[in-house]
Amino acid sequence: MSFGDEYEGGSGRGRGGRGGTGRTRTRTRLPGNEPVDDFGDGFGGPARRPPRTSRSLVTVVGVVVLLIAAIAFANRSGDGDGDDAAKGPREGAAAPTAATGTKPVTGKNGTIPAGFAQDEQGAQSAAANYAVALGSAGMFQKESRHAIVRAVHDSAAADRLLTELDKAYSPGFLKNIGLNEDGSTPPGLTFVSRTMPVGTQLADMNGGTATVEVWCTGLVGMAGETSTKPVTQTWFTITQELVWVDGDWKIRSSSQKEGPTPVSGDNRASTADEIAEAVAGYGGFTYAR
Repeated sequence: MSFGDEYEGGSGRGRGGRGGTGRTRTRTRLPGNEPVDDFGDGFGGPARRPPRTSRSLVTVVGVVVLLIAAIAFANRSGDGDGDDAAKGPREGAAAPTAATGTKPVTGKNGTIPAGFAQDEQGAQSAAANYAVALGSAGMFQKESRHAIVRAVHDSAAADRLLTELDKAYSPGFLKNIGLNEDGSTPPGLTFVSRTMPVGTQLADMNGGTATVEVWCTGLVGMAGETSTKPVTQTWFTITQELVWVDGDWKIRSSSQKEGPTPVSGDNRASTADEIAEAVAGYGGFTYAR
């Protein structure tokens, strides 16, 4: 994938027969100077679902994750075992997501959990926590972005990845999604960017390498009375290739695909104030398998 790749919006495909077939499909190029399309009006109407658009800020964040995957893949040596790569997910039903009684981590790197065990549980816990970090609001400001990327990636890929990410998170891009040019949030608004893992699956493990799939849902947008980009939801699956480095799992490469996506319910859209209060009042989790 190159920086000029185009991605079609995932939130306006009319899942479950709800999306209108007459909606205009748009395409967004990242990074670039094209404005991100409007997300419609603010939170609002009583007992109605928010309008769906074919392009969303959520998808833009997804493209950033894909950007991470592209740069990390470019740094790979390419000497992996082709037979192992062809195995794919293990056969049989997925193991239940239940408490194992084992503490998931023994420490932290900044605000990110660290010290995962070199076993199946440790690899899945690491992948889930890294997905949360890379989908957080901290990725939109340079200092915190650098700290996050260095904390979760193999150092061999981090430097080049950061150079490309700094280009992608340009002042123009940040302005287009409603932030200030330095990534800060305008007064009176609350910027939301959260990734929540729903489940994990170990696709492959061989000593010091592991491939983990993380099924996620995400929230992203701007909460506030003057926001034209209200907080919306998306569903996606991130596949991370992890390598055991200096006593912990680190990301060597990753990729992302849309879904699986459930049919949306008919919940009333909350007001901007309700969303902002929830973001401020409810913290995140340390995820463990």
